[in-house]
Amino acid sequence: MIRPLKVGIAGLGTVGASVIRILERRNATVTQRGGRPVEVVAVSARDRSKDRGVDLSRFAWFDNPVDLAGSAEVECVVELVGGADGPALEVVRAALSQGKHVVTANKALLAKHGLALAKLAEIHGGSIAFEASVAGGIPIIKTLREALPGNRVARLYGILNGTCNYILSRMELEGLTFQECLKDAQRLGYAEADPTFDVEGFDTAHKLAILTSLAFGTEIDADAIYVEGISSITPLDLAMAKELGFRIKLLGVAERTETGIEQRVHPTMVPRSSSIAQVMGVTNAVTIDADAVRELTLIGPGAGGDATASAVVADLADVAAGLVQPLFGRPVEQLEKALRAPMQRHEGGYYVRLTVHDRPGVAAGVATRMAEADISLESILQKRSEVAATKDPHGRSGAPVSLVLITYAATEAAIRSALEKISGDGLIAEPPQVIRIERD
Repeated sequence: MIRPLKVGIAGLGTVGASVIRILERRNATVTQRGGRPVEVVAVSARDRSKDRGVDLSRFAWFDNPVDLAGSAEVECVVELVGGADGPALEVVRAALSQGKHVVTANKALLAKHGLALAKLAEIHGGSIAFEASVAGGIPIIKTLREALPGNRVARLYGILNGTCNYILSRMELEGLTFQECLKDAQRLGYAEADPTFDVEGFDTAHKLAILTSLAFGTEIDADAIYVEGISSITPLDLAMAKELGFRIKLLGVAERTETGIEQRVHPTMVPRSSSIAQVMGVTNAVTIDADAVRELTLIGPGAGGDATASAVVADLADVAAGLVQPLFGRPVEQLEKALRAPMQRHEGGYYVRLTVHDRPGVAAGVATRMAEADISLESILQKRSEVAATKDPHGRSGAPVSLVLITYAATEAAIRSALEKISGDGLIAEPPQVIRIERD
């Protein structure tokens, strides 16, 4: 009789319960894929009495997940506790220290401790599988780690947070404000009560740190990522993007540049004709630009119990089959220490929306400051004030109006310098809105 892979699950939230259900429903297929059955033998969670919709009576129960990791019956620990430190880190360390395998969906843990945990796995002969940590049901980890050894990746970018994509999609399609869409996302369960981690870009940054290491063979470096969220995006920005042929998405971008590896998370204007612009709602997408495959885009469900659990089960099948690899696709000693490309040196097109006073010479003053910073303007568009009573003979009211600039390639440093001078000249009534443009 073939000996099953005996699994302990730490964390029985939506994903943990879904893993149990999928294994019950599809274990014959998982057995064929892995060469032996996958059998859950132990579980751990904070509340033993909670109804999770699955029968837990046949599993050994551990109040402490570290004790579960230490059980002689458990060969592979599925960590679904969450969080970068605390119990999640303790249970993974305990399992790896005993040479056991770990399957996790915890991007925060890997972004912060991935390098140290990879070393621990190598020392003791265990492994870490983590397909579920990035983009839910999209097999992006397997693609980068196994499918592209003949490629040199130049750039990787994607929509890695379904909450942000849902909010931006609703704002664009229905003309709603950020706050209105956020409240709806919370009501539907797409956003947490405290949405900061998602909407300010930190969730995307953790996922990007993992993908960057896999794509470029570098040590994980989450601290190098420039992070900016979507809370400042307005319906006017989305309307202007549409008028200009773009759509706004929160992207995580990692790119080889002459000054090093550039990692950034921020709202981005993408051409409406691009593949990634078509991705709406809670769906995720990742595009890989490489020398052999050119452009490869993977699109699918980025979150949710079943989608994430699907990735966990796929990792369990690999562990059962003995298909284990170094965490970042190569031994830790072979990972390069990436040279950080400073954000100030980022170069690309920019959308700049200025709220200016509707009076003669303002647009010329703005254009002059841009020219002094060696920034060329592709287009400039001023929305006329609707304040009729105070307009002068030239149709100008002196009231605040929007002046929208689209630049050709410029550096971040040049844009910031020009805007500082424009502000010092007293030409703008509000802080400027700056959105970077990512072209095909």
